[in-house]
Amino acid sequence: MAQLMKQAQQMQQQLAAAQAELAAAEVTGSAGGGMVTATMTGNGELTALTIAPAAVDPDDVETLQDLVVAAVRDAHRAVNELAASTMAPVTGGLGGLGLPGL
Repeated sequence: MAQLMKQAQQMQQQLAAAQAELAAAEVTGSAGGGMVTATMTGNGELTALTIAPAAVDPDDVETLQDLVVAAVRDAHRAVNELAASTMAPVTGGLGGLGLPGL
């Protein structure tokens, strides 16, 4: 039983370290060949949005809106990939058990 508790405590420490690593990481998504970029933390917080002047056309706002959405989605995809690769060694594939947060 003591060994099991020790393993659980070790897993908690590894999980906390992985979460801290994610919080410190940044990923960038882009759209329109880099005309719009979105930067997010590993926790999924949007920290920056860059729009190239060439992407701004007052007569075509919808295209710019679509590029912004696409860039944010691309960054979000990158966050999910980073989280999966960072957490996989810690959770050891437990995500398939339907446990929330794993």
